[in-house]
Amino acid sequence: MKHTSDTSSGYIGQFGLDTAAVLFFLALEYGREVRLTSIDGLFMLITMGMVAVLPYFLPSRWEQPSFVSWMIARSSVAVLGLVCGAVFSFSLGVVIPEALRFAPMTMLIVVAMVSCYVQFYCLLKLRPAK
Repeated sequence: MKHTSDTSSGYIGQFGLDTAAVLFFLALEYGREVRLTSIDGLFMLITMGMVAVLPYFLPSRWEQPSFVSWMIARSSVAVLGLVCGAVFSFSLGVVIPEALRFAPMTMLIVVAMVSCYVQFYCLLKLRPAK
């Protein structure tokens, strides 16, 4: 999220690296297995939309980019994740061993936990009063 980019997640292209990684792995998992007509696909699509849009509205020390440039950057991360997920799905059993089928979901869980830790740390750290 944007307000954490000054301490630990980096200031790259004016969007938080931690939420971009969560968005990428969520799109990777969506592209790997989910069908558009299933209820879990609908929930993952809604979650991807929220992870893409909502961090824009958080407070930041830097000037906010335009919403269009924010969405272009986040959409490109999501499309890259979808394409990588589709390629991953097609290569399972051929190039990638079948045992690694759930690696994208495992990475999504790990990245989400790290992102959550970063968010809570930056929200709760003590700041001296001026």
